[in-house]
Amino acid sequence: MSEEKLSQEEMDSLLGGMDKQANPATPAAPRRQKVAIYDFKRPERVGKEQMRALQTMHEGFGRNFGASLSALLRTIVEVKLTSVDQLTYSEFVFSLENPTCFNLVNAKPLEGQLILDLNPSILFPIIDRMLGGNTNSPPPARRPLTEIELRLVSRITSLFLREMQNAWENVLALELEVDRVESNPQLVQIIPANEVVVLVSFEVTVGSTRGMINLCIPFNSIERISGKLSSNSWVSYSRRPPTTESMQQIGDQLASAPMEVVVEMARTKITTADLLGLRVGDIVASEKDVHEPLLVTVEGTPKFQATPGQLKGRKAVQVVSNFHAEHLQVQAPAAGPPDAGTEAG
Repeated sequence: MSEEKLSQEEMDSLLGGMDKQANPATPAAPRRQKVAIYDFKRPERVGKEQMRALQTMHEGFGRNFGASLSALLRTIVEVKLTSVDQLTYSEFVFSLENPTCFNLVNAKPLEGQLILDLNPSILFPIIDRMLGGNTNSPPPARRPLTEIELRLVSRITSLFLREMQNAWENVLALELEVDRVESNPQLVQIIPANEVVVLVSFEVTVGSTRGMINLCIPFNSIERISGKLSSNSWVSYSRRPPTTESMQQIGDQLASAPMEVVVEMARTKITTADLLGLRVGDIVASEKDVHEPLLVTVEGTPKFQATPGQLKGRKAVQVVSNFHAEHLQVQAPAAGPPDAGTEAG
């Protein structure tokens, strides 16, 4: 095999090519890869879109529940959604206080049960407020609720479940009902300990007192309706026009509402001395003409004109026309110094 010698030019060319490969003029930037930590003990079975839907739904629920609770307690109550997380059932149970107000809720047609936990730090001030006290009293010792306190708490849970039904009505018509109430959450196991649940936490503020209300939704309960939570079809932004059924329902409710109807017979002026001297059977004269129609007001608003009369031996009025603004007669105040008279109607 013959040996061939390279020329100086060929050797320089080879060395130059090696230098370019070792030190490139424009080095490529290293690719950054995002590494997501995955815990096999806490698998994320609920998608991000479903979590966003649950968060949006319960944000509106918190505002409505706070308004309803404020009306019940006759004080300002603020309910704010703090978090919507997914974790295992055991982690949820061991994060609660003991004792607590642990409500097991049946949610037909969903499978299984939901859990509503009311923290005693906010529950006892609410009970105190319902019994006429204030919300700034020191919390009592840690103890389970008595039978009377459970009856009072049932009003809070019923209000919570009613507003929750309204919040979920565009997704699913729920029938919510409290099955039983427990004080020790660690003794209740409605699903396996490692099963995934969605924890919806609310912070309730009553006066200077704050506490948490937790709603636990097992994943196997909402697994069948996950498609409805993934779509945005349940969010309604437009105002629906009234239907015949809704107008009839509102009309039926208004028809049975009590209203105050007042008939003004006459107006006149008398002095304070005459007013103090009035006795039963005295007659107060007025300048109103007997043929002038009487004014009929409904809930303080002038509506009709009527004439006095009798019906079956009882005093009555007969409506003759609707009231119009031009029928008002405004009397100008008399000139001169004011007297000690007063007006009686």
